[in-house]
Amino acid sequence: MKTALLFGSSGLVGGHLLNQLIKNTNYSKIKLFVRSVPEISDPKVEIIKTDFNSLQNHKEDIKGDDCFFCIGTTKQNSPNKDEYRRIELDVPKEIAQFAKSNLVKSFIFVSALYANPKSSGDYVRFKGLVEEELKQLNFPKLGIMRPSFLMGDRKEKRVGEKIGIFVFKLLSPLLLGPLKKMRPIHSETVARAMIIVIQNDIQKTTFESNEIVETFKN
Repeated sequence: MKTALLFGSSGLVGGHLLNQLIKNTNYSKIKLFVRSVPEISDPKVEIIKTDFNSLQNHKEDIKGDDCFFCIGTTKQNSPNKDEYRRIELDVPKEIAQFAKSNLVKSFIFVSALYANPKSSGDYVRFKGLVEEELKQLNFPKLGIMRPSFLMGDRKEKRVGEKIGIFVFKLLSPLLLGPLKKMRPIHSETVARAMIIVIQNDIQKTTFESNEIVETFKN
């Protein structure tokens, strides 16, 4: 039986991922790294209250088999540039480095559509830089998900995202060829895909949004 490490369980993808990991019989323990303690009583779940500004203090906790990383923020929620950079760039890199040094076998990361380390936009540039770091760490198994607009019920309001989802859902039939990856995707589909990537011998590392849907919809 395996131990899963989950970062970002309060988000759209992370919430679905937690529910699916609890039901998954391959895992006997789920280490849940959180800022505030959620109301969860499942015996498989070990809650680790985490200070993400002092991750060195949690290095020994980051031990297990498979690490699922879903942490992310927005400039609306993190208007301070240094805080935004830490959440989007420094935190995932530090956690991945600790996981690697603790011999975690698999790491799967929720990145972003058009992630690019050379982009002028902070969001996709930081995601691209994390992707580069993960590839250099040479985990035995690495998965990178690049979802488009995520569909699902968020706790916080993201007006711009809702408008984008509405527009791109209308345009979906016209988004063909290389534009298919811009189609909105259900967050539950991304979560399911992450587990499938970890548990199967799939000779691929990076999955664009349409590839997630086409490969894992069943």
